[in-house]
Amino acid sequence: MSDNRPTEPITIRAAKDVVSDIDALASAMDRSRNYIVNQALQQYLEANAWQIERIKEGLAAADEGRVRPAEEVFADIAAKHGWKR
Repeated sequence: MSDNRPTEPITIRAAKDVVSDIDALASAMDRSRNYIVNQALQQYLEANAWQIERIKEGLAAADEGRVRPAEEVFADIAAKHGWKR
């Protein structure tokens, strides 16, 4: 990675086809396997942190009674997209 944060080596086992896909992507991007794996890990961690935060917010809203019936939500989604229910 391009920043100067301290690093620590880790070892993982992955299916051969996954490693082949990583290597193919690294080659196509003219990057190292290490770069691709670090980018994938960072994106995974960010996506899951975002999801966990949304879940916590949703649980807090529910605890405060800020909820809507599911049918009302589904009806709004259908109306937004012009779907018939």
